[in-house]
Parts: sequence; C-alpha cells; structure tokens
Amino acid sequence: MKKTFLIMAITTAGISFGQNKIQYPETKKGETVDVYFDTKVSDPYRWLEDDKSAETGAWVQAENKVTYGYLDKIPFRDALKKRMETLWNYEKIGAPSTEGKYTYYSKNNGLQNQSVIYRKGSDGREEVFLDPNTFSKDGTTSLGGMDFSKDGSKAAYAISEGGSDWRKVIIIDALSKKVLEDTLVDIKFSGISWHGNEGFYYSSYDKPKGSELSAKTDQHKLYFHKLGTSQKDDKLIFGADQKRRYVGGYVTEDDRYLVISAANSTYGNELYIKDLTVANSPIVTIVDNFNGENSIIENEGSKLFIQTDLNAPNKRVVTVDMSNPKPENWKDFIKETKDILSPSTGGGYFFANYTKDAVSFVLQYDYTGKLVREIKLPAVGTAGGFGGKKHEKTLYYSFTNYTTPGSIYSLEPKSGKSEIYQKPVVDFKSEDYESKQVFYTSKDGTKIPMIITYKKGLKLNGKNPTILYGYGGFNISLTPAFSIANAVWMENGGVYAVANLRGGGEYGKKWHDAGTKLQKQNVFDDFIAAGEYLIAQKYTSSDFLAIRGGSNGGLLVGAVMTQRPDLIKVALPAVGVMDMLRYHTFTAGAGWAYDYGTAQDNKEMFEYLKGYSPVQNVKAGVKYPATMVTTGDHDDRVVPAHSFKFAAELQDKQAGDNPVLIRIDVKAGHGAGKSVAASIQENVDVQAFTLYNMGFTALPKK
Repeated sequence: MKKTFLIMAITTAGISFGQNKIQYPETKKGETVDVYFDTKVSDPYRWLEDDKSAETGAWVQAENKVTYGYLDKIPFRDALKKRMETLWNYEKIGAPSTEGKYTYYSKNNGLQNQSVIYRKGSDGREEVFLDPNTFSKDGTTSLGGMDFSKDGSKAAYAISEGGSDWRKVIIIDALSKKVLEDTLVDIKFSGISWHGNEGFYYSSYDKPKGSELSAKTDQHKLYFHKLGTSQKDDKLIFGADQKRRYVGGYVTEDDRYLVISAANSTYGNELYIKDLTVANSPIVTIVDNFNGENSIIENEGSKLFIQTDLNAPNKRVVTVDMSNPKPENWKDFIKETKDILSPSTGGGYFFANYTKDAVSFVLQYDYTGKLVREIKLPAVGTAGGFGGKKHEKTLYYSFTNYTTPGSIYSLEPKSGKSEIYQKPVVDFKSEDYESKQVFYTSKDGTKIPMIITYKKGLKLNGKNPTILYGYGGFNISLTPAFSIANAVWMENGGVYAVANLRGGGEYGKKWHDAGTKLQKQNVFDDFIAAGEYLIAQKYTSSDFLAIRGGSNGGLLVGAVMTQRPDLIKVALPAVGVMDMLRYHTFTAGAGWAYDYGTAQDNKEMFEYLKGYSPVQNVKAGVKYPATMVTTGDHDDRVVPAHSFKFAAELQDKQAGDNPVLIRIDVKAGHGAGKSVAASIQENVDVQAFTLYNMGFTALPKK
C-alpha cells in the first residue's frame, strides 16, 4: 500500500534556531515522499538511513563535534565523572557454575572494560580462563555467550564486535584453552547448545546483500555444527521450508531432546521437539501456532515440563508425555495465580519466581508438584537465578533493589539454608536512601505502580531534579535493580522514579496487550500521568523533571516529549524506535509488529502510528525540552537512522532556546557488551546535560 517517489536532495542552511546559540551542523533535506492509503508523508532525511555512505558518516562526525563541544563546557562534568568512576570501582563477581572438572565464574576488578572469566579446579587455584579485554584494544569487542560440551572438555564462545548483534563463534579445548578450528561467522540472535561433545546447535540468518547493520533479516535458521568440519557443511535443522523470523534450539540437560522454538514476532511461538537418541527421528510438533509463549524447562525421561501462558495469562507450568505432547494433553503442575510466574530448575527442584507489584517472591517445589518452602529474601526487591544442573547440591541466586547493590546468595535446596556468597563493597550508604511504591491514576482510570527512590529527608518542595524512567512494551517488566549511575544521581540530590507502564509484563499478558497496537497510547498516557503525579506531590516540577528510556523506552520518550513538551525540562531518548512508519523495514524490526502493528496493515493502523510516531510529530514553532538523543553507530537492533532523523527534525523545528543534541557512540551497538569506560562516560554526559539544563552550575556539596 506504499509507493515512494521523487528522491532528490537539496541543501538547507544549518543556522541557529530562535534564540538558541548552538550552531547545528548543516543537514540537507531531500524530497522523498511516501504514500500510504492515499496519504502523502514526506521523509526529508531518508538519506540518513544509509549507514554506509560517507555523507552520513560526515554528518555523524559533525553532530558529535557540536555535542561534545557543548558537554565539554559543563563546569561540573569532570567532577561528576570522577565520582562515577570512584563509585563504579568495586569488585564484581558472578555466580559460579561447574563444567567438567572446573568451577567457572566472572569477575571484574572494578573498572575493567569487560568482565573476565576465571576458573578453579579441585586444588582451588584460580586462573584466567577467558579475558575479553584482550579481544580488542579499545574494549569494544565483548563476550556474547558461552557454552560447554557435556563433559566440560570443550567450549564455544561468541564475540560481538562494536556492539553488533552479529556474532563470531570460537571453539576451544577447555582444558588447554587452545583454539580447535576455524571461527564460525555471521551468527545472529543465537544461543550455543552442545549435543554431547560432538558439536552444537546455533541460529542465524543469511547475510543480507545490503548493509549488514541495517538491511532486513527475516528468515532465521537452526544449524548443527559438528566439530572438525567446515561451517559451510553445517547441517540445516529447521527454517528452510518454514520461514520464521526467530528460531532457537537447545538440548535438554540429559542430552535426550532437541527443543525448537519458532516465532514471527516478539510474542508467541511454536514449539517442537526431536528425540536425539533415535537416528533420523522426526521433528514433533507440540504447539503449532503463535497464540502463546511456550518453553520446555525440564524433562524427566519422556515427561516434559512446559512453561506456558496458553489459557493462563500469568503463566503456569504443565506436564505432558513426549508420546503425545499436544496442548489438549497438558496437565497443570504449577497452576496459574494472580501473580506473574517465571520458573527455573536446579538441584532437583523447581523454583517459582513470582512478580507481585513489580517485586519478587519465590516458592520451591519438588518434582511431584509439592510445595517445599518459600525462599526468604533479604528485603523487598528483585531476585533472580535459582537455576542449575539437576545433581548440584548448591544453587545461587541474586538479589537487588534500587538502594541495594546486587549480591549473590548460595542456597542448599535440600535444607533451604541460604547465606551470602558475594556481597560487593560499594562506596555508597544504602541506609541513607529509601524507595516508596505508589499507585497513581492514569488518564482512563487505570492504577499504575511506580517506585520512587531518593535520599531520606527529601523536601517535597517541587525543586528536586528528577529522572522518570519507563519502558512499557514487549511484555518486559521493570523490577527494582541497583545502578551506580542512579546512585550518583541520588547522591547529588536527585529523585529516581520508575513507572510500571502498560505494555510491560508486570501484570501478565492482559497488561502487555493493553499497551500494544491501537492501545499504544495507553503507555504514553501512563507515563504522562506519572510525571503529573510527581509534580502534584511536589517531588519535582516541570522545571526539574527529565524523562528517560531506551529502545522501546526511547520511543516512549519521543512520543511523550512531542505530545507534552510543556511537562518536562529534559528529554533523554536512547536508541529509540522513532520512525514508526518504517521501523519494520530494518534488520529484524518486522518482528516487533505484535506490539506495534505496521503502517501497511490497514489505513486505521497507519493513521494511528502516524499519530504518535516521533519523527512525524515534531512540529515547527514548538518549544521542545532540552534534548539529548543517544545512539550507537553499530546498533543493528534499532538502527541509528531512527535517532538521526528525529534529531534532525528537532534541530530544524525547535522554537525555544533549549538545546537539541545527539550523542552518537562510535563502535557501539544497542547496549549489550558496552565497555565500562563507555558506559561511565555516557552516564556522566547524560546526567551533566540534565542537571546543567535544570540550571545547576555545580554539584551540591556533600
């Protein structure tokens, strides 16, 4: 239903806007016009979608020059960075896991760009197993996943270069750490799952003919790589005839079954299984539609344990025999409740990790479905982990909240004994801060939870610098977690508020669906109401309120700042989906249609998307908040063209004297694997920009 015509670039003068003294780079306009259902939509900055062009590269350099020139002049930026580095500089140790004769764990001494993988043998001697800091000189190549063969003698690990979702996989002898064969390439959105010691399963797309960072990828395939063979000879297992956007495969712990999940969107999947103990066994269909989310989390012989939200919006665990695994034969094992279930297994038990009003509580069950105990958590917050191999006598879980740095706890599942395994030593006085959960009313009367965190003794005078954070999409729940950056913000008198918007997963599928497609405006209304609540209760005021979000949360910020520019002082959209009419034409973006719909669906959907799409809703003559858009030039999840076009529109049309900047990380992607140095600098720049535009010229004295 769309046609494109008349693409001819013209140059417009890049001059200062209104009273704004910033000289923005010259950004040419083109005459690209798309037609949707007889409606013409201009797209003057279409040329910025070409990430391979020298012209786009030059624009990126010019914008960064302006942005960093502005940031360099903020008087307290260096002091902010010094404090951020000091607070960040503490040892971080991950939960251990046993593979063969060794126990493996991650560790970062504080400011290492990437965490290092260590191991200990039976003698207790610690040694470096894998150091991602050696992958590249600038810390931009990161570890993207690792899995061991069943006996622990071999390992395959993935690396990401420059933050890209494309991966390379390197196979090593785990005992000697020597590379065994040629590196596998062009792997994307994939786990690594070994079958015995002979090889592993992985997923990928055919490499696109255009830019590998922006060209569409929509046929995912599952392969098996046999050790000692060339990647070109890898066996295609699934995805040749059944075109799916997302395909994954994993082997059960007993090495008996290959489980295959296939999906066309970020919600809903088909489920298949294959018996690996029988030569040339068929792939058996368990679920043949996309009406729910389903995964096999455990098996006892042929008895399968399946997590599902089919006929259970808050999720349940069911059992069924492999001989006849269709949904009509499923039997409840852990029934659905009013709280949201996220189960795991380990040590011969099941752990039902529930989310209730965005915080955790955990129940332990045996394999008969009998409740064993509730796991007593240290406080109100977020618990994760509780997974491990069936024979392990000790499991590990993490706990954190907005004022408590993440700690690792050990758990003996048989006795229920739990104790601290690793508690970080952080130069932050958690006891001086508090979190308060409130429930405010959105535009349509729906009650929305929000957790507000701040230093004790906060004065409700409307003058506290406040960051309101949100996401509201893809069934993702925002639960309490400690952040060094947020700790620094609160040390400087800031309030940090997180709203649990519709579109997320905090209250199950109904909550998710209430923020999708033609109901997406609910998400923006929820966020606007959160800001209005904070102002009404005098936590802050419009002169001291910033909104922040990334990815789908970047869309949230872009939509809210264009709908209610008067509400906020600072807008901080990160790696956002900003062009809702074209998002599905890049990389794997078409898979987001469950949440968004597409402009090609029908006229109603097109008009709805156009009505809130940030790029198409920047209006001339409007005074927009001080804005710093952030993105990465290697982001192949949400391509940076979204942010480029939004920033260009804002710079062209801004009527007030608030700055509009775009900060573009070079050799960085959507966020995963970003070096510590880059993460610190980005957070420093965001907070410096925010405080400076709220009128602060110095950090408050402690």
